[in-house]
Amino acid sequence: MKIVAAYLLVVLGGNPNPSADDIRSILESVGAEAEDKRINHFLAEVKGKDITEVIAAGWEKFASVPSCGSVAAIGVAAPGSGGAGGAPAAEEPKKEEKVEEKEESDEVKLPVFPSRKFSFLT
Repeated sequence: MKIVAAYLLVVLGGNPNPSADDIRSILESVGAEAEDKRINHFLAEVKGKDITEVIAAGWEKFASVPSCGSVAAIGVAAPGSGGAGGAPAAEEPKKEEKVEEKEESDEVKLPVFPSRKFSFLT
């Protein structure tokens, strides 16, 4: 990911075709290890491609990745659909016990001296 981020920084800087040296200099400027083998492999994969098309293709791939709620929705929908056998219902998530933690206050508690009266307006 650091190579992709460095590549995108160079492109955003106005260079539509970054070289390995461009990426390496960005990575070294922040103290990250620049692996020439990985940089060259990445550059070979994106060579001749428009960065906006590469990003769009990546978004399409992310759309196929299931998210948190989709597994439960599939488990619920499967038994209702026709067909023999049906999948077992998804287990309900275990209820987590709420542990209340005491919040520390920034207030300073002063001892109360009923016999003394304090006045800041003297």
